[in-house]
Amino acid sequence: MNAQSTSVIQVEDLRADSEPLRLAVVTETYPPEVNGVAMTLAQLVGGLQARGHHIQLIRPRQASTDEADSGERFHEVLMRGVKIPNYPNLRMGVPSKRHLVRLWSTRRPDVVHIATEGPLGWSALQASRYLKLPVTSDFRTNFHAYSRHYGIGWLKKPIMAYLRKFHNATQRTFVPTEALRVDLEACRFQSLRVIGRGVDTGLFNPSRRDPRLRSQWGASESTLVLLCVSRLAAEKNLDLLVEAYQSLVRQVPDSRMVFVGDGPMRASLKARLPQAIFAGVRQGSDLAAHYASADMFAFPSLTETFGNVTAEGLASGLPVVAFDYAAASHLIRDGLNGRLVPFADSLSFIQAVVDLGADRQRCATQGAHARRTALGFGWDAVVADFEKQLRQVIVEKGVADAAYPASTGLPSPVR
Repeated sequence: MNAQSTSVIQVEDLRADSEPLRLAVVTETYPPEVNGVAMTLAQLVGGLQARGHHIQLIRPRQASTDEADSGERFHEVLMRGVKIPNYPNLRMGVPSKRHLVRLWSTRRPDVVHIATEGPLGWSALQASRYLKLPVTSDFRTNFHAYSRHYGIGWLKKPIMAYLRKFHNATQRTFVPTEALRVDLEACRFQSLRVIGRGVDTGLFNPSRRDPRLRSQWGASESTLVLLCVSRLAAEKNLDLLVEAYQSLVRQVPDSRMVFVGDGPMRASLKARLPQAIFAGVRQGSDLAAHYASADMFAFPSLTETFGNVTAEGLASGLPVVAFDYAAASHLIRDGLNGRLVPFADSLSFIQAVVDLGADRQRCATQGAHARRTALGFGWDAVVADFEKQLRQVIVEKGVADAAYPASTGLPSPVR
């Protein structure tokens, strides 16, 4: 047996499936911040903790009162952050390679997972490569698609080039759907793997419907309540939803439009729909009650990588109207649990909202099917798949290092 095959066996033995991993997770966003990236990442981190793994979470400090959590299996490291334009309550990380090299030289993880591609994520990538650590990444946000909504469409190609360089420097890039994998592969992204998304069907549940909440909205049981849970921002295509609701209310006068979320478009939306309910940011059981107390869900965004709100709406027993891509393409069966509209076909989106909203019996029937659909998408299988991918990356890195040994002068892993 040669030295290389011996090294392979040693690496495989070292990473037995039962051995807990030491995983460093680097992200610019995490709860209590409310967005799809933060909530999905929290589910993965919580699921890995439940499976016995040790998590080191590295994120920007969001406020002066923000305190790190440090326990046996969960250790937070809070880094310096700067405010994000138009989102004064959020901060992104700053370049921190030197800090991360020091941190991981003394508390060396088995693998580093980078959830966001901002300055902190780039620093984590550089530190991981310097220390020869296995590193994976997520492609979670279509920043390149957002550019046209903020008058900087000319930056789309440079942004895409940066994202490609970033992710191709990692051993795996995880994406939430097969369609996105195909699109990114066509753009020369490498080592892509699909890791799906789950939904908490215990939290998001039709049983949380609250007549008192509907009463606060000015809605009786006969009122049709159209819901959208979203960041109130240009990239979410909410002007189309305003048009759809205006068409709906002409057909169904006893209707209410409820927005859950906040963002830079709130004032302009309120000016156009002064009669709408703007519930602001909601979390946990409060958010779940807002979902369940509506009658249908409409999501006009064209810039999602997945769109967790689609799954949450379905789990809450709401038929969903959305464009045929991302989560909707994966979860919605047109005419069974909602309406799936051709991508970017605005007129069809408006018509689908009106047609479904005008037929309360069909709305209720599709809502029941929506709930049954969501019951098949729990988080346990998603976390198990993610863990399997991390273990494979560690083994592959060990094999590569054994095949091409290089002296780094760095300390051995610390347990």
